[in-house]
Amino acid sequence: MPKITFGKVLNVLIVGVILLIIGRYFYMKPRFINGEQVPVIQAQLKNGQAFDLADLRGQYVLLDFWGSWCGPCRKENPELVELNKDFGSGAFKDAGGFSIVSIGVEDNAARWERAIEQDGLDWPYHIMDTATSLRFFDGQIANDFGVKQVPTKYLLNPQGQIISVNPSVAEVRERLRAQMAN
Repeated sequence: MPKITFGKVLNVLIVGVILLIIGRYFYMKPRFINGEQVPVIQAQLKNGQAFDLADLRGQYVLLDFWGSWCGPCRKENPELVELNKDFGSGAFKDAGGFSIVSIGVEDNAARWERAIEQDGLDWPYHIMDTATSLRFFDGQIANDFGVKQVPTKYLLNPQGQIISVNPSVAEVRERLRAQMAN
């Protein structure tokens, strides 16, 4: 019978941790990359109106997957409000505007609506993607996009293609500023 030494146990632990880190990276990695077309999003907005992402073609669109229960998401919301204020009615060289589409990965509609109100998210496109498990993000839209954590963001060009995956608000701001009409 082979002798188990501290060195062998340590090596097995190190390999296990490395495999865990690599596995987590690939699990959390967004499904799409730059240049890809996004899946169809047809849903009901917070105000009850029907929403189709295709209706926003011709604009820059920021898809923001977030949660009322997510501390980093809520901390970032004031930056999104400023981004919308600065670019929501902007004129671009190659686009008819800019819109934010907030997709709340939620299990509680009242908490979601309260967070929208408290954070002053004043753009019209708010979708609740009902999840039965906030641990596994099993709502239809989050599943279609392969969202495994929030916040997750996709910036789309006017043709509906992804031009940035998980950009910071500052990165979105710079991209939009570069496309502003003079």
